[in-house]
Parts: sequence; structure tokens; C-alpha cells
Amino acid sequence: MMFQFTLFLLVPICGMGALGFFLDRKLGTKWIAILFFFIGALAGFRNIYRFAMSITDDKKDPDRNESEGGSEKKK
Repeated sequence: MMFQFTLFLLVPICGMGALGFFLDRKLGTKWIAILFFFIGALAGFRNIYRFAMSITDDKKDPDRNESEGGSEKKK
């Protein structure tokens, strides 16, 4: 699980940072890499938040995994 958290954070940061660095070199600018790094960081933290919430929701409602759609309870 910790490996997933690490991937969910590092992949967007590294990917967006690399894309920003590439665009900086192509366009001759110096600020796009910084902007894309922060966008990647926001996306990474959003991924971690969503993953953590899905874990805690599954622990709170064990019947959710068994029902289709997750909104109906087992009778």
C-alpha cells in the first residue's frame, strides 16, 4: 500500500516536471517546468487523497464491496 502511495505521488510530479522541462527547452522559457511541477504535485496529492478515502470508505462499510453500485445494502 505504501508503494501505491509513493507511485500516486511521484508519477504525476515527475511526469509533469519532465514535460515542463521539455517545453521550457523547446520554447526557450524558464517558468513552465516550475508551473508543471506544482500542477503535478497537486495532482499527486489529489490521487493520494482519493485513494485514502476509498480505503477508509471500504473499512467503514463492508457491505459496499458486495453490492453493485455501492449504494444498496444487503438484506
